[in-house]
Amino acid sequence: MAETSQHTSMPDSMPNATLNPLFISVSEQPPNSPRPDLLIVDDIPDNIRFLSKFLMAQGYEVRKATSGAMALRAIAALLPDLILLDVNMGEMNGYELCAKLKENPDTQHIPIIFLSAGSDALDKVQAFKVGGSDYITKPFQLEEVLVRIQTQLMLRSLQESQKTQNQKLRQTLEDLKRAQASLIQQEKMSTLKKVVAGVAHEVNNPLNFISGNVEPARQYVQNILKLAKLYQQHYPDPPAAIRNFQTEVDLDFVVDDLNNILQSMKTGAARIKTVVSALRSFTHLDEAGLKRISLQDTVETVLTLLRYRLENRSTDTTIQVRKHYQPIPLVNCYAEQISQAIFNLLVNAVDAVEAKLDHLEKNPSEVPYTPEVVITIQQESERRVLLQIQDNGIGLSQEKQSRLFEPFFSTKPAGKGLGLGLVTTRRIIEEQHYGHLTYAFEDHCTTFSISIPISDLALSPVSRP
Repeated sequence: MAETSQHTSMPDSMPNATLNPLFISVSEQPPNSPRPDLLIVDDIPDNIRFLSKFLMAQGYEVRKATSGAMALRAIAALLPDLILLDVNMGEMNGYELCAKLKENPDTQHIPIIFLSAGSDALDKVQAFKVGGSDYITKPFQLEEVLVRIQTQLMLRSLQESQKTQNQKLRQTLEDLKRAQASLIQQEKMSTLKKVVAGVAHEVNNPLNFISGNVEPARQYVQNILKLAKLYQQHYPDPPAAIRNFQTEVDLDFVVDDLNNILQSMKTGAARIKTVVSALRSFTHLDEAGLKRISLQDTVETVLTLLRYRLENRSTDTTIQVRKHYQPIPLVNCYAEQISQAIFNLLVNAVDAVEAKLDHLEKNPSEVPYTPEVVITIQQESERRVLLQIQDNGIGLSQEKQSRLFEPFFSTKPAGKGLGLGLVTTRRIIEEQHYGHLTYAFEDHCTTFSISIPISDLALSPVSRP
């Protein structure tokens, strides 16, 4: 757009702008601060000389260009902090130069103040349309130019500061995501160790029982076979030796006890099979993504894996488990994650009960105590189910309750907990399944409640960790 007036030279005199209290001279800034670099683009050398003299007196670094092409070369050599740009300039006018700079990602952030004799509103609209930051009409007061330069540089500084902060926040967010992934993996490994401990205990006992009885069973079989061989040699009139041997080994007892041993071996093998099946069900190795599962069966699977803690033979302590299961539909969920969440809550319940037992052992009480865990499953509403795990364990103080879901905060002694079990459980329930995990402590009982949707109609797909 052509200007409505010709070039206007600036006055030869310059006011003492530094006396104006509104001005903050660059020389007044901290000594180590870099001096802002300004580029003046105008095809009238006198205008450039006059304005540059004033700005250098204010402490700015000033470079000059008398054409658009020269300005592009100067900008390519060193990016200025701000450009003062005339509109009417030979082959490439100010609008064209500004548009070219704003198209380049490397230069589009540089604030551009137009200096023009054109005072028509359309001239100003065109200036802002091509990306100008400000527009000053000639002839102008040098104080006005200085204030507008300071304003644009301040805005640029704030934008750069905001950009830096945004970059730091994005980096922090990425770091947190990586840390979260690492913590989740640690919690998985922690859970896996607990599972392996349970399985090792459950497998070890039956195997020890079987291996301890294999040798007696073999001896019985050998004796029976030896007796049969003797009968074959001396039948039908067995001598005294056979009768003596038959009396010595008590054949009837051997036959009966052999059957008992074989039955024990069968029972042990069946128990091993049950534990392995429970482990497979717990990890859901043959399943992926959303799956319809029985919440009751999932709880029973976890209880099987925790039997070694519920029936602690080393302390002769049995934690009673009371179950209140109401009929509910199959639940659509990420089966492995739900198993992990239930496992975490049941482990916490057992830990709380054991902590109470330890406390009573050190501080005997006349009040009878029956350690127990109560599990309730019911339909909360038409579209949601409710699972509650309650224990009458040690409980928590008000201070600990307020930090219960805080990462790395553990209510267990040092070395016995990472402080991530409840954090992971809440993430599984609330972020992955759009459910609710709540905590309550009343009547000396701790209750964790899980409320989750029943159907995939209420559950949007979510990425698995």
